[in-house]
Amino acid sequence: MRVLILSQYFWPETFRINEVAQSLRQAGCEVSVLTGQPNYPDGVTFQGYRAFAMGREEFAGCSVYRVPLAPRGRAGAVRLAVNYLSFVLGASLLGPWLLRGQRFDVIFVYGISPILQAVPGIRLRRSTRGRLVTWVQDLWPQSLEVTGFVRNRGLLNCVARIVRWIYRRSDLLLVQSRAFIPVVEAMSGGTPVRYHPNPGELSFSQPAVAAPAGVTDFEPGFNVVFAGNLGTVQALDTLLAAAELLLPNREVHFVLVGSGSRGNWLMQEVERRKLVNVRFVGRLAPEAMPAVLAKASVLLVSLVRSSIMSQTIPSKIQAYLAAGRPIVACLDGEGARVVEEAGAGVTCPAEDANALARSILQLQALPPEQLSQMGNAGRCYYQKHFEPERLARELMERFTEVLST
Repeated sequence: MRVLILSQYFWPETFRINEVAQSLRQAGCEVSVLTGQPNYPDGVTFQGYRAFAMGREEFAGCSVYRVPLAPRGRAGAVRLAVNYLSFVLGASLLGPWLLRGQRFDVIFVYGISPILQAVPGIRLRRSTRGRLVTWVQDLWPQSLEVTGFVRNRGLLNCVARIVRWIYRRSDLLLVQSRAFIPVVEAMSGGTPVRYHPNPGELSFSQPAVAAPAGVTDFEPGFNVVFAGNLGTVQALDTLLAAAELLLPNREVHFVLVGSGSRGNWLMQEVERRKLVNVRFVGRLAPEAMPAVLAKASVLLVSLVRSSIMSQTIPSKIQAYLAAGRPIVACLDGEGARVVEEAGAGVTCPAEDANALARSILQLQALPPEQLSQMGNAGRCYYQKHFEPERLARELMERFTEVLST
């Protein structure tokens, strides 16, 4: 089966689609990728690449085609809009030329924000004769409203019309959360909608790689590790408020692994509030994450309180389950349901710093054997629901299904 993955973001940027491409390749697909020039998250084009160049390279047996992409800079509204639109235009106008003469069975759109990147897939469907499968990772326009990126009601309605147009020109819509199904179906115009979750990281299925020197030298005591994007929807002010409440408990420490738009603000707040129980590690390579997560006493996931976020399963939950460590989940809806269903930890309402502090103390008070049981339960749930090889086979079955219609 010949599969073309369409994604604005791809290796050497760190996104789950990298590992989906590898898993499909290992499952027997011939995989090509159409993407832009890497610049996420710092907004500067990676060394060895040029923002307004085209090119072809190899990644894990996949052919990767790159179109020009205006770097996002510091992610101001104008620069971000130019970044998004440059990929839509580049992939729509130059993608068919880069892929000239090639035919694909499936064009697989990784529908992380912005969903507009599916627009080139509609054009490529005609030139490559592939069936269009869009994997919806974020609900648009709702996500725009939640993050505050767009507040104008007229503009949000315009985006909603574009999203309906994309959905109705896809042959199959996949969603990363079951809670997305009714929302997407209401806009799909009859296009089939199926659940397909984000898989875990391949690094958890491979031999362990040591973390950089010093990274896992945690303070003695009870270490609460938050790993991933330090952005707007992660409710990081709640994390800091809980850390402040727990300052008198000298055994509890918070370790933040990752980077993002609120990274500088977090560091300033930690210094201003004198939160000596909060430590920053920075962004690490994916292959180093299993070693870091394994050192955690518990793993923390949090989101802002909103109807849209409650329908989302943050991809870090899969990584946390795979790590086999207890989870404290400060969020609502689907993400909390997964943690509870797995028996992998405790949950508390989104943006409730007092409840988060109590949940951490609750886990700290448990005997090590009970914490290990939670971690093992999470690992078993991960193997049953999110293991990458199994999900790659299921994805191929979805592709076969759409090819047969």
